[in-house]
Amino acid sequence: MTEISFDEFLKVDVRVGTVLRAEPFPEARKPAIKLWIDFGGEIGEKKTSAQITAHYRPEALAGRQVLAVVNFPPRQIGRFMSEVLVLGMPDENGEIALVGPDMPVPNGGRLH
Repeated sequence: MTEISFDEFLKVDVRVGTVLRAEPFPEARKPAIKLWIDFGGEIGEKKTSAQITAHYRPEALAGRQVLAVVNFPPRQIGRFMSEVLVLGMPDENGEIALVGPDMPVPNGGRLH
């Protein structure tokens, strides 16, 4: 495990947002879902793709709140530009389960 300082941790901007819509991403190398997420007024709507097809269907993701790193540079994934990194944890099979608040909170809130 690599130690980091608290100041280094504070550089990672993790925010909460609500999934506005989700679509399959069949052209991705690994099965994935495209997400459009509302992070509130300061950040606005951002898009990303996530390899979460084992546990989630696109039609069930709208309205779900998720955590994402919002200050990474955009990354081109095929013909899709990913603007944030949605956070998740691997289950016992290595499949990703999304991380989010356990109650509704305002979009754009920063992880403390």
